[in-house]
Amino acid sequence: MGRRMKKILSIAGSDCSGGAGIQADLKTIEAFGMFGMSVITALVAENTYEVKDILQTSIDNLSAQCDCVFRDIFPDAVKIGMTGSESVINLIADKLAFYKPKNIVFDPVMVATSGKKLFEFAAVDILKEKLLPYVDILTPNLKEAEVLANCKISGQSSMIYAAERISSFYDGVILIKGGHLNELGNDEKCSDLIYYNGKIEWLECQRISNPNTHGTGCTLSAAITCGLAAGLNYFDAIKQAKNYLCNALLFGLDLGHGSGPLYHKVSLN
Repeated sequence: MGRRMKKILSIAGSDCSGGAGIQADLKTIEAFGMFGMSVITALVAENTYEVKDILQTSIDNLSAQCDCVFRDIFPDAVKIGMTGSESVINLIADKLAFYKPKNIVFDPVMVATSGKKLFEFAAVDILKEKLLPYVDILTPNLKEAEVLANCKISGQSSMIYAAERISSFYDGVILIKGGHLNELGNDEKCSDLIYYNGKIEWLECQRISNPNTHGTGCTLSAAITCGLAAGLNYFDAIKQAKNYLCNALLFGLDLGHGSGPLYHKVSLN
């Protein structure tokens, strides 16, 4: 009998510069000692400072990718990143409904670190209606949470309000990442909100002085997915993923001319 390991599927866009998307996910999954697979929703020509072009995968090819993975090496957990359009959202939702995988984490990628839009905002309602019912943990950053909740976030109280609004149409765990929030001029602390069934938990850490944050959202959500596959509960999976991300930032990798990528082969705790 050969070796077995947990299998993780990433459904996301490809980043040719290696810092975000599918590439960051696969590096993270490998760091957790698990087997990574990918369904590529789009080929994104980008680097650390710009997105040059986006080529969306055809729906037929996207469907074939999903079928090839699910019919052979069925994943223990699924991370979803860049969807991009209504047609892609519908296709992914249909595949989740048909194959019924467990442990699904959705990082609703909408805007790149460089500022380029990566999502058709007209598809937000379809995303809420078709995709979110299959998601166990939702991991928006502040801008994405604002879009989903249709409200402005300016501090911790409005983060809670946004989570409450999102919970009106989504039943799973909500993690609103507070890394970009500079509340009351406090640069020392970073606070993420975990909201589930009306319960509020804050995950706090010291703010890390590192301008190279390309792919942090992808990395965090992929790490959470690995935690769920390993059998951790949602809080412990998020906490472990947060520690891993902090270690990747603390490593201090400095590549590229913009907001550079992370180094993924660091300690998990």
